[in-house]
Amino acid sequence: MKQNFTVRQGALDGVESFLSVARHRSFRRAAAELGVTPSAISQAVRVLEARIGAALFIRTTRSVGLTEAGERFLSRAKPAFEELVAASDVARGLGQRPAGLLRLSVPRAAVPILLEPLIASFCAAYPEVEVELAASEELIDLAAEGFDAGVRMGQFLDADMVAVPLSPPFHFVVVGSPMYFKSRKRPKMLDDLRQHACLRWRRSNGALAPWAFNDNGRAIEIAVGGPLIANDFPTMLGAALESVGLAQLPEPMVAEGLKTKRLVQVLECYAPVMPGVFLYYPSRRQIMPKLRAFIDHVKDREHRGRKP
Repeated sequence: MKQNFTVRQGALDGVESFLSVARHRSFRRAAAELGVTPSAISQAVRVLEARIGAALFIRTTRSVGLTEAGERFLSRAKPAFEELVAASDVARGLGQRPAGLLRLSVPRAAVPILLEPLIASFCAAYPEVEVELAASEELIDLAAEGFDAGVRMGQFLDADMVAVPLSPPFHFVVVGSPMYFKSRKRPKMLDDLRQHACLRWRRSNGALAPWAFNDNGRAIEIAVGGPLIANDFPTMLGAALESVGLAQLPEPMVAEGLKTKRLVQVLECYAPVMPGVFLYYPSRRQIMPKLRAFIDHVKDREHRGRKP
């Protein structure tokens, strides 16, 4: 059964005045507490009583008491109002200092390469902030899904997003394992890829991504074929290391494999340059302190990384 949580306009008007009068049993002392005139308190209570449709106080020249309706109203309104005050204090605290839950949507590949050292230092610097990383390759609506920010490669960012670089531009490279090349010649030209098993990436929209190349300044896309389709780069990297086929991946992902000679790069002269990886978030006039602290942490780390 669907509940109706509609609150009539102005339903909370006069409640604070009522609670203060009920606490002090005096309109004058309630006025002093709230910093208004006694007549203003009386008017607020009269309006509240008219809206409720029942008298809440018994007034004499010497005392102020609660009616039965007033007692019942007090028993429900007092804890509810205290919860509202507490909720305001919590929200105000999150608006004034870095605290609370910071939710980030990130691709799996970015976690070990870019975010693990960044998150470790950020959590140490801001112990009141909890960081939640949701690994997903989908290009989601941050606001609709309840995320504060996301991490994506620059070419996938919408124009209305604010972007902060997490990495410099890098090449998209083609790699394979030495074992894979034991039975195959290394490709020298782009047409040679027709003779190779090429691992493919399915985008979040369901389309198979072509392989991208740069031929003397001219952007080229090639539809390749092979035994495996994956929806994330780490799976493709693992398959390339296991000699399933060639993979086209961001250079930072394969750097360790190339260094240890578990991977071999081919078609180096055709590798296109990608704009890099970015932290992105919707354009807003006011950013919560937890996200502002994370953005500043990213920028500070980037600045220190550029120092000689």
